[in-house]
Amino acid sequence: MNTTAQKSFSVPTRSDVSANNQAIFDKLQKGLGFVPNLYAYFGKNETALGDYLSLQNRKSTLTAKEREVINLVTSQINGCRYCQSAHTVLGKMNGFSDEQVLEIRSGKASFDAKLDALARFTSSVVENRGKATAEAIEAFYLAGYSEANMIDVVMVIGDKIISNYIHNLTHLDIDFPLAAEL
Repeated sequence: MNTTAQKSFSVPTRSDVSANNQAIFDKLQKGLGFVPNLYAYFGKNETALGDYLSLQNRKSTLTAKEREVINLVTSQINGCRYCQSAHTVLGKMNGFSDEQVLEIRSGKASFDAKLDALARFTSSVVENRGKATAEAIEAFYLAGYSEANMIDVVMVIGDKIISNYIHNLTHLDIDFPLAAEL
């Protein structure tokens, strides 16, 4: 008996989910032009999709560009190809070049001192499970970030860990242009 067989996970269609999740699918379809597979998968749970989108779209002290730095670094460390790919697209939409996206994914941003401190801090937080190095913390604050910003960094990391782990468990098809390997 093969006990290592992998379960096959499927992406639900609009008709497979609850009326509440169908309404969210409709909003995603209207706003993005499609329902990303990872979001659709959350629809298998009655509340997870709405809860996740609320977390992802919460007000923040961080800019969209800063949040993309956190998303890219976290997804790279967690080995999530889906989120690496999705956030490569979003990073470019927020003004990063292909080269900058790859550098950010490696945990640094030499082209911008403040974003570099953020990338290094994020990398230290994720790699050390919240126990960032003293150097990374000091550089984060010296770059001009506040304690309120630190809380938001951890909130974004938490958001991204949720989606990274769901994809790493399910291996759903990636419906974004595949990000380059580092």
